[in-house]
Amino acid sequence: MNARELARRVRLTELRGRKVAGGLVSGAYHTAFKGQGIEFLEVREYVPGDDTRSIDWNVTARMGRPHLKRFAEEREQTVILMLDGSRSTRFGSGPVGKSEAAAEVFSVLVSAASRNKDQIGLIIFTTEVELYVPPGRGESHVLRLIHEVLGFQAKGTGTGIGRALDFLSKVRRRRSLVFLISDFQDDQFEAPLRTAARRHDLVALSVFDPREEGLPDCGLVEWEDAECGEFLTVDTADPEVRRLYAYAAEERRVQLGEALRSAGVDHLRIEAGTDYFPDLVRFLRVHGKRQ
Repeated sequence: MNARELARRVRLTELRGRKVAGGLVSGAYHTAFKGQGIEFLEVREYVPGDDTRSIDWNVTARMGRPHLKRFAEEREQTVILMLDGSRSTRFGSGPVGKSEAAAEVFSVLVSAASRNKDQIGLIIFTTEVELYVPPGRGESHVLRLIHEVLGFQAKGTGTGIGRALDFLSKVRRRRSLVFLISDFQDDQFEAPLRTAARRHDLVALSVFDPREEGLPDCGLVEWEDAECGEFLTVDTADPEVRRLYAYAAEERRVQLGEALRSAGVDHLRIEAGTDYFPDLVRFLRVHGKRQ
């Protein structure tokens, strides 16, 4: 991809992310992630219809009339988007692959966070962390983040979620909102996951392709492992092979769900090439209620 084509894709992706985030996603995001606290503004006299839970009973007793406390949200918040750039994310059986779906989710979340006046940082990882952009805000910063994602050229091949989470703990001491976007083709990251979830509001978005969970009958097929380069010939015409493949995929899905749940991490699965925005809106709203 040349520089002109990359610039065009960056602008189109930013515009699409802004358009989607400008609707229900932005509203759900704002509701779920309002900031990390509240700031006292004033005490004023009660007006019928006000929330009685905000009444300041000490002032009310002194003044002889109901008064309540008013607060404002502290809007300052830092958002870190962690994006899996490993080779396994390049897989796609349809017109939209996992990496394209992840980039789209990324652009929507970046736009929603920008509208929310949040500071936004980026971590892209493979086996190791390959790119870190410290948190910032503004349109030029958003465009830079999207440019880094769309123009990313991986050096590593594998997936190192644990190393990426360890890196997060080193660069972000203060509590942040963290979106981890990955296909989670990795293991042995449960301990760093629990540590990161204790320090931050960690949200997991797993991107998958339907062919990773079920094989069609295509006869003999030669497969190459995208991350280790090994080749394997599979007889997809054999019903038992397809059954075992689906069983293994289900096991991986259940194990991932249990690992995230035990760490207290909310999780949304996103199928590449589908309209996942209604699910994303519902997910953000539910996450906000839990928080």
